[in-house]
Amino acid sequence: MISVPPRQFSGGKFFHRLQFWLLAIALCTLMLLEPGISAQARAGLPEATPVARATAIVQQMTLDEKIEELHGVGGSSPNIRIVPAIPRLHIPAFVITNGPDGATNGTVKPVPPATAMPVTLALAASWDTNQANTYGTVVGNEAKILGNDLIEGPDMNLARIPQGGRTFENLGEDPFLAGQMAVSDIQGIQSQGEIAEAKHYAGNEQEANRFNLNDTIDERTLQELYLAPFEASVVQGHVGAVMCAYPRVNGTYSCENSVLLNQILKGSWNFSGIVTSDFGAVHSTVPSALNGLDLEMPSGVYFGSALKAAVLAGQVPMSVIDDKLIRRFSLMMEMGLWDNPPVATPISSALAAADGAKARTIAEEGMVLLKNSHNLLPLSTSSLKSIALIGGSAWAGKAKTGGGGSSAVVPLYTVNPLQGLQNRAGSSVKVTYNDGSDLASAEALAKTSSVAIVMVGDSRGEGHDTPISLSGNQDALVSGIASANKNTIVVVKSGSAVLMPWVNQVPAIVEAWYPGEEDGNAVAGVLFGDFNPSGKLPMTFPASLGELPANTPSQYPAQPVPKGTIAQAHYSEGLDMGYRYYDANNLTPLFPFGFGLSYTTFKYSNLQITAGSGNSATVTFNITNTGSRMGGSVAEVYVGMPTAAGEPPKVLAGFTKLSLKPGQTGQASVTLNARAFEHWNTGTHNWAITPGTYHIQVGSSSRDILLQGQISK
Repeated sequence: MISVPPRQFSGGKFFHRLQFWLLAIALCTLMLLEPGISAQARAGLPEATPVARATAIVQQMTLDEKIEELHGVGGSSPNIRIVPAIPRLHIPAFVITNGPDGATNGTVKPVPPATAMPVTLALAASWDTNQANTYGTVVGNEAKILGNDLIEGPDMNLARIPQGGRTFENLGEDPFLAGQMAVSDIQGIQSQGEIAEAKHYAGNEQEANRFNLNDTIDERTLQELYLAPFEASVVQGHVGAVMCAYPRVNGTYSCENSVLLNQILKGSWNFSGIVTSDFGAVHSTVPSALNGLDLEMPSGVYFGSALKAAVLAGQVPMSVIDDKLIRRFSLMMEMGLWDNPPVATPISSALAAADGAKARTIAEEGMVLLKNSHNLLPLSTSSLKSIALIGGSAWAGKAKTGGGGSSAVVPLYTVNPLQGLQNRAGSSVKVTYNDGSDLASAEALAKTSSVAIVMVGDSRGEGHDTPISLSGNQDALVSGIASANKNTIVVVKSGSAVLMPWVNQVPAIVEAWYPGEEDGNAVAGVLFGDFNPSGKLPMTFPASLGELPANTPSQYPAQPVPKGTIAQAHYSEGLDMGYRYYDANNLTPLFPFGFGLSYTTFKYSNLQITAGSGNSATVTFNITNTGSRMGGSVAEVYVGMPTAAGEPPKVLAGFTKLSLKPGQTGQASVTLNARAFEHWNTGTHNWAITPGTYHIQVGSSSRDILLQGQISK
């Protein structure tokens, strides 16, 4: 049970103590009589803390009322994301919405529209925490306008499996990048008085077998990789809620896993918020109640009558029940949701336009220029007469607003690719669309056009994984168009890495991810150079399936098992996941982690490394824009540990982004905290530093190291 620290007195005189306690007794009496009224409304009385207010309310609840507040009401979608109100005690309803790529509403049909943001993988590709904060602010504000208390996001599972169906709503393969972007996203959401929820805790890196899966992850790998973004969300981001996931981790379901929930989350990280279940992820009553779960969603299969019986039988102490309620009630009070519950209203046209503009900027910031031979890009209307826009309806015929499943947003509006190109190119350039279903027809159009823009991609969604090879005739389409027109530009709209067997046949490639409702304008803006691309890959693009870190059936999709038994996914690659694997095995990927080109050029110089307090260090260096266009440069700082530490060759430890005019030099400064030099010691079950020389590497990608230095620890 959460305890309230005693009041500290400076004077110690009896009169002052008596006066305080008389006021406190009066306050508690009024709280008992009118628990839903805030202390600010009780004129002349000191403000009660949220924990004190919540405790007073919980003490008045009957057991039936307590049980009612520990699970959702169930029902048909979308009316399944609500915990009911209790008018007698002025307890408001608790309304949850999907996330993390935009706001919906959990209690209304039809689902109201909201801004369809670019997916969070695109956000991660910006490598810009300021953009992440803006992203969260938009989503949090709109979620609250639509009447919600909590948004299920961000999703910070790592892209261990590029085939993962929900990779598009993750933040990439690196735990540091994912964690820092998540922190700013969370801060943005919660600045709007909306509760953010870090999900899916933990081991939810694939959709295949997700309901029937056991992840075997060694302690060090779990701490250094898969828990690290969640730790950042709690310790730095102060996230209000955490969602426990479907799989078992090391033999125990996440939602009843005492090591994950009690020992690590609520213990080591001192998490004071609430743990809610993924929908249907609860498998027990007593173990789940005792081991850290606070709210079962969407209904009370285990936290309903079964939990009441367990309390009456003495299997679950009342103090455990009370703690769960105090956590949620006090959180709602802290966020301003208790005394002023959100009332659902439509998003205004003015806000729709403003948030749409922000969505466009974030989409542009996240686009990655992968190839630009002979400076084909940016396009210029003065040298164009015609553009052939070619590709299937899902990528070239309409806006790619997001992926499928619970993160899907009903957009307020959309700008399709043809609209975007026509808007930007103007009336002097003819833009013609062909869906590419008839290759001969598409090639004929390409031959007669100044440039050909081929849009390809994937369609990922919750509940199933997706191959990283392009579906249908897309690879053949790219090759055919490239043969017909030497000025072929490929725009990839994917929710993960994709294989590109045609990479050497085309001069220009842009990774646009799922750009959201402003798709057409954002893509056109980058292609025409209105925005100079500065995005960097948040995950490695492999050259072939065989070089993936998880390339055996026991690693993925999971070791085959007889029907009715648990699938076993072995994270046997350990720390060598993502770029770490390619570095450790000296493999050359198609495009490395952190890679991205620009329409200008940059020079890095003058590296300085200064030791700080508490084993931290500050890395400073200069970046000069040596080209002719204004542009942003993402500088990535990696640390290579002493061999004795047993780490991969290098690990991302910091990053920063500078926007520079042509000829301008800016100084970049990156602080590396103690964790940048630590590894998890399985003997002491804690973080440790191995004495020795640490190599500091600064680069424009994980494979393009431009400056190097060292520091001793």
